[in-house]
Amino acid sequence: MSKSDKFWDSKAKGYAESPISDELTYQKKLRETQATLSTGMQVLEFGCGTGTTAVYHAPYVQHIYAIDISEKMIEIGRNKAREADIDNITFSRGTLQEFNAKADSLDAVLGLNVIHLMEDWQSAITEVARILKPGGVFVSSTACIGHSYLRFIKLLAPIGKRLGLMPDVFVLTESTLLYEIKKAGFSIEKQWSHGKNGISVFIIARKI
Repeated sequence: MSKSDKFWDSKAKGYAESPISDELTYQKKLRETQATLSTGMQVLEFGCGTGTTAVYHAPYVQHIYAIDISEKMIEIGRNKAREADIDNITFSRGTLQEFNAKADSLDAVLGLNVIHLMEDWQSAITEVARILKPGGVFVSSTACIGHSYLRFIKLLAPIGKRLGLMPDVFVLTESTLLYEIKKAGFSIEKQWSHGKNGISVFIIARKI
C-alpha cells in the first residue's frame, strides 16, 4: 500500500461524514453531467471516493464502474449503493491504468477532484481518450493552482506526504489542463471555474 492509499484510507470515514462544501456548485455539476448521460451508457468514474456522485448518476445510465485507490472509500461507496437500493454500480479498488478497459469501450468517463492528485495526470487523460468511444464524454473537475498563492504547496507537499498529513498534490494551470485535454483528442463543450478564487475548473469534453 502506498502512502497516498494509506492517507485516503485514514480520511475515508471523516470524508464520508463531511458535508459538501458548496452544495449549489455540486448540484450544478450533477445537472450538467446528467444532461450528457443516457440509460444505455457504460460509465467509468475514477477517483470515485465514497461513491456519492456515482450513486446520484446511476439511475441515468446502464452501468457505472467506480474505482478508487482507497479500499475504505470503496467499502463506504458499496454501503451507500446498498442503502439507496442501487444495483448498477461496480465498486473496485484500483487506478485508472489498472482498470485497463478496452479501447473505445465506454460512453462516459468521470474524473472529479482527482486529476491534480495524480503524478501521471497527462497519461491519465490519454488513457481516458483511449477507452472512450468516439463521441464519448469526459467530465472532470480539477484544482488548477498554478497561478494562485497555493502553488507554493509544492514546497510543503513532500514533507506533508512523508508525515502522512497530506496526499500527493500537483500544480496545474487551467491552460495546461485544457491543452492536454485537447491534445488527447477532445473538444471542449463546457468550461467554468468555481471554488475559492475560481481555482477549480469544471470541464465537459467530447472525444472527437
